[in-house]
Amino acid sequence: MHLYDLPMICVLVGLALYVVLGGADFGAGFWQLTTILLPVRSERARQRNERIREHAHHSMGPVWEANHVWLIFVLTVTWTGYPVAFGAIASTLAVPLFIAGIGVVFRGVAYALRAGTSEPSELGLIDTIFSLSCVLTPFALGAMVGAIASERVPVGNASGHLLSSWLNPISIAIGVLAVLFCAYMAAVYLAADADRHGDHEMARQFRARALIAGVIAGAVAIATLPVLNAQAHRVFERLAGGPGLVGLVISVPAGVATLALVSARRFALARISAAVAVMGVIAGWALAQQPVLLAHLTIGQAAAPTETLIVLLAAIAMGAVILFPSLALLFGLLLSGRFDSSGDDEHPPRHSGPTAIGPSARALYARTSIAGLLGGLGFLTAAEAPWAHGVGIVCLFACMIFAFLAVDPAELAKPAQDEPP
Repeated sequence: MHLYDLPMICVLVGLALYVVLGGADFGAGFWQLTTILLPVRSERARQRNERIREHAHHSMGPVWEANHVWLIFVLTVTWTGYPVAFGAIASTLAVPLFIAGIGVVFRGVAYALRAGTSEPSELGLIDTIFSLSCVLTPFALGAMVGAIASERVPVGNASGHLLSSWLNPISIAIGVLAVLFCAYMAAVYLAADADRHGDHEMARQFRARALIAGVIAGAVAIATLPVLNAQAHRVFERLAGGPGLVGLVISVPAGVATLALVSARRFALARISAAVAVMGVIAGWALAQQPVLLAHLTIGQAAAPTETLIVLLAAIAMGAVILFPSLALLFGLLLSGRFDSSGDDEHPPRHSGPTAIGPSARALYARTSIAGLLGGLGFLTAAEAPWAHGVGIVCLFACMIFAFLAVDPAELAKPAQDEPP
C-alpha cells in the first residue's frame, strides 16, 4: 500500500457511510412516493399512507442533514487528493452530478417548507417534490458509478460524452440498483424505529416492505451481472474471481441474514446486517476497480503530490476528532429516544441504551487520542521515510478511534439533574 492509496480508502469509507446513512434517508422518500402514486381505495388506506409518510418524515428528521456531511467529505477529498480524476468526472458527468445536486437541494427545501404547510394540497405537492428528489439523487449517483466502472470517463476536461457516458445499460442498471438499495435499507431502519416506539402496525408495514425490497434488490443485482460482464468486463472478472470476490462473500450472507432477521422481527440486528451487506457491495466494487481509477488512469497517476496528500490526511484526522464524537452524540441521542415526542404516552420508546463507560476509561481514551494526534503529526511532518508516514497515518487513525470511544452517548443522553422527568 502506498501513501496515495490512503485518501482513496477515506473516500470509500465516506462513500459507504453516505450510502448506509444518507441512502436510508433517500429510501424513506421512496416509500413516501409509493403512498403518493399508488391509488387509494378507502379511508383506512388513506390514513395508513398518511401514517407511513409521517413516520418516515419524523424518523429521518434529526439526522438527514448531518448525513450529507459524507457526500461533502467524498467530494472534497477526491478533489484535493485526485484533482485530475475529479476534473474529468465533474466535467464528463456534469449532468448526473447536477441532477444529484439539485435533488439534494430540492429535498432540503421541501423538508424545510413542510413544517409551514397548512393546506393538504400544499403538503401533497411538497411531499411529491421531496420524494421525487429522493429517487432521482441516488439514481444519478449510481449512474455515475456505472460510468466510472465501465471506463466511460476519459481523462481531460469534458472529454467524454455528456449523455451516453451515463445513459447506458450498465449505468442505468446500477442507478436502479442504488434506488432499490436505499429503499431496502430505509424499510429495515423504519421498521426498527417503529418497533422501538412500540408502533407494531408501522413495524409490520415496513417489515413487509423490507422483505419485498430485499428480494427485488437481490434479483436486480443478479440480473445486472450479465450487463456488467458485457460493458465492464474487467470489473466483472475481478468481482467474480478476483479481489472483488471478498465483497460478495461479505454482502451476500449479510443480505440473506438481514432477510432472516427481519422475518424474525429482530430489527436491531437487521439494521446492522443490512448496512454490512451494502458496505460489502461497495468494498467489492472498489477492490475490483483498483488500481484503475478512470480509463487509462491509475490511482497513483491521479494522486496529488506527496506534500498535499500528507496535509490532506492530517486534516482528515483532525476533522475526525470533531466529527465522529459529534455524530456519536447525535445518533446516541436518537437511538436513546431523546428526540421522541415526550407526549406520546400510548407508544413510549423502548430501548436499552449503550452501556456507560467509567470516567477513568474515558480519560484514558482521551489521552490516547491526543497522543495519537501528536504522533501522527510528528511522523508525517518531521520524518521523510515511507515507513514513518505509514506509522503517522496509523497514529492519526488511532486518534480518531479513541476520540470516538472517549465520548459516551449513554451519559450524554441522560436528562440533566434539573430537567423534569
